[in-house]
Amino acid sequence: MSTSIANLNSIQPYHGPGNNPNHFYSPNSFILFTHSSKASLLSSNSNLSSRTCNVTASVSLPETTQKTAMYVDENAKICKFCEMGHLIKSMELLTRSQKSKLDLNTYCSVLQLCAEVKSLEDGKRVHSIATSNGMKIEGALGAKLVFMYVNCGDLIEGRRIFDKILNDKVFLWNLIMSEYAKVGNYRESLCLFKKMMELGVAGNEFTFTCVLKCFAALGKEMECKGVHGYVYKLGFGSYNAVVNSLIAAYFKFGGVESAHKLFDELSDQDVVSWNSMISGFVANSFSKKGLEFFVQMLILGANMDSDTLVSVLVACAKVGNLSLGRALHAFGVKRCYSREVTFNNTLLDMYSKCGNLNGATDVFVKMGEKTIVSWTSIIAAYVREGLYDDAIRLFDEMQSKGLRPDIYMVTSIVHACACSNSLDKGRDVHNYIRKNKMGSSLPVCNALMNMYAKCGSMEEAHLVFSQIPVKDIVSWNTMIGGYSKSSLPNEALKLFVDMQKQSKPDDITMTCVLPACASLSALDKGREIHGHILRKGYFADPIVLGALVDMYVKCGLLVIAKLLFDMIPKKDVIHWTIMIAGYGMHGFGNEAISTFKNMRMAGIEPDESCFTSILCACRDSGLQKEGWVFFNHMRSKCSIEPKLEHYACMVDLLACSGNLSKAYRFIETMPIKPDASIWGALLSGCRIHHNVELAEKVAEHVFELEPENTRYYVLLADVYAEAEKWEKVKKLQERISRRGLEKNPECSWIEVQGKFNIFVGGDTSHPQAQRIDSLLKKLRMKMMNEGYSPKMRYALFNADDKEKEVLMCGHSERLAMACGILNLPPGRTIRVTKNLRVCGDCHEMGKFMSKTTRREILLRDSNRFHLFRDGTCSCRGFW
Repeated sequence: MSTSIANLNSIQPYHGPGNNPNHFYSPNSFILFTHSSKASLLSSNSNLSSRTCNVTASVSLPETTQKTAMYVDENAKICKFCEMGHLIKSMELLTRSQKSKLDLNTYCSVLQLCAEVKSLEDGKRVHSIATSNGMKIEGALGAKLVFMYVNCGDLIEGRRIFDKILNDKVFLWNLIMSEYAKVGNYRESLCLFKKMMELGVAGNEFTFTCVLKCFAALGKEMECKGVHGYVYKLGFGSYNAVVNSLIAAYFKFGGVESAHKLFDELSDQDVVSWNSMISGFVANSFSKKGLEFFVQMLILGANMDSDTLVSVLVACAKVGNLSLGRALHAFGVKRCYSREVTFNNTLLDMYSKCGNLNGATDVFVKMGEKTIVSWTSIIAAYVREGLYDDAIRLFDEMQSKGLRPDIYMVTSIVHACACSNSLDKGRDVHNYIRKNKMGSSLPVCNALMNMYAKCGSMEEAHLVFSQIPVKDIVSWNTMIGGYSKSSLPNEALKLFVDMQKQSKPDDITMTCVLPACASLSALDKGREIHGHILRKGYFADPIVLGALVDMYVKCGLLVIAKLLFDMIPKKDVIHWTIMIAGYGMHGFGNEAISTFKNMRMAGIEPDESCFTSILCACRDSGLQKEGWVFFNHMRSKCSIEPKLEHYACMVDLLACSGNLSKAYRFIETMPIKPDASIWGALLSGCRIHHNVELAEKVAEHVFELEPENTRYYVLLADVYAEAEKWEKVKKLQERISRRGLEKNPECSWIEVQGKFNIFVGGDTSHPQAQRIDSLLKKLRMKMMNEGYSPKMRYALFNADDKEKEVLMCGHSERLAMACGILNLPPGRTIRVTKNLRVCGDCHEMGKFMSKTTRREILLRDSNRFHLFRDGTCSCRGFW
């Protein structure tokens, strides 16, 4: 009897669906009144039997309790399915149930499961059912709907519901704020924080962690410091999550010391704290310090995770610590981190940047899941090692597997095409970029311009450049540098002027535009850029200084070039080579040799380019013996096998000194097949020493190798003309006409008051043409009166002497020299540049003009400098 009373006492009214007071429930279990239970109660106490029977008959207990049980059982079943993770069964039962009998807990359970499995479609159905059932979207249901939508990726709908149910639940505010931060909308996240403060909702440690992340991402250093003080005032200064966020924020702004201080003050440093410190040091270029922290972490026995290893591997990649990287690899495998994609990708990148391609390849092959990042890293590894064709092959293989390249991938492969000079493949990648609408990416456009420039297609590079709406400094530098390297200096200087109207040049711009000044001998523009370098503080950059030295060398100011060269604190082989080449171009062979020896004494090993410069210097100064010493030294002492350009210098050296037969035998004994430049050097020697027979023999080799190059036809014509073999000159000209060849137009130019005056042979379009012609006639007459006989053979025409004289006066270099005499003040050096080799008669004319006008004339042709002073030339006949 006591047990029955106890059970009855526990029964309470149930105000559930229908709110029927005749339905009862027990907190522990549902009590169902059936005939058998009624009988047991009657038998226990006969005095109560009639009273109990009357109650039962009046309320019809069996029918009512069955309905209650059914409703309760359906809700319980749905919740049970949700606990077990059976969303399909939960949804089936939910949709079949009478909507009016579903309770709040059931809706919330199903929404929770939808959020967990990220089934937005099912979540929307639950939302629809709840709404049609008249459930108010507020309180627990509203919160659960917001959670479901946000977790399933529909932030817009989640925010819409959130705005309708604004309440004081901080976890909901944190949820929405965090989601905005995840998608990069930091400003909206901070707007919510402001509104939260206005409504008086107290934030917790997770709130301030999110706020700090947003301010750091937006670069709001002062705001981060303000939050720092605020969280300490509220008492969150001891919370790891908050302090770790503060550490990350300070590192973001370069506040390494502040971050370190926060870490030291933290009483309970967890794995996130250590990871924040290591990754922060690495991100701020203190990779060695990051590694020291990792060692300290090991000594103290602190816990570590895969994020720890990833940060340390990045540090290893930056400092080139392959041995530690390998140890971390082994440790990661033991910890089963090798199953994680991020760990594998970072490991691959570490091996690549440490120069271990085999290690990178091994990691890539063994990776289970290969993402686009994995493919990008391995392709970058091959590009870094100079295996451009293999990188392109991997790119094709990746596409065959159905993976779509991203922006980083196409940028890397475009770079590979640029380095391998694969123009056709680069165009294919460009087409892919167009089809997949990646052309709006500035890094991709810059890579494409660089590829086209390196492959020699500046028109296509400019087309890409012209389509960029907002260009950055890299865009401008790529185009200016491309024009300079493609022998289009005028275009480079023009673009440099345009750039200054829209963007500020940097130190790289200087190194890109100075070669254009050097190519044009644009001294005034070069000096202007020199001033810009001084004002902007780029003078300490050795690369910029090297470009300045080269510019002054090629503009003829060797003294200033030497002064700047001496100012370079740490000279590399490129700086020494520039100076050696400069002395050689100006005919100072002994000074070039002395500079070469000083370079060796400084501990700098010469490379192939350096030997080319010293051999050219010996050639241009007629230092045959010294030239052979350097040629043999290159092979025996430096283990550098001579290339075609080195052999060409030696042939030129022999030919210029008259050893034509020796030069011919030297070519025949070369271990590599001679090209047109080798035979062309000997042909030039034949012209100097009037050897028609050998010239004809050599010319056939040249014409076979480069039948379209008119330069060699002109050289042979010179030989015939000097020997007055006019019939052969005529036949050669007919041969050129039959082949449809056109001689490269010769031109010369001089810079006067910052503007270039360009002259083409025989052209009379210059505004001062009559004055120039009058001056040249006077000078020519004076030359004749002093017994000078013009070298008519240079005219290449079988005409009378008077006609030849007129034709020769149209040579562009003498027109430019005359222009300088007329327009430049007395005492100013006249600087003329010619695109081809100066002809013999103009060379003599230059010497006479310098003596007669008492002016220094510096003429730079395609080979070297000629300084005409008092009737002599610095070349001493070696040109």
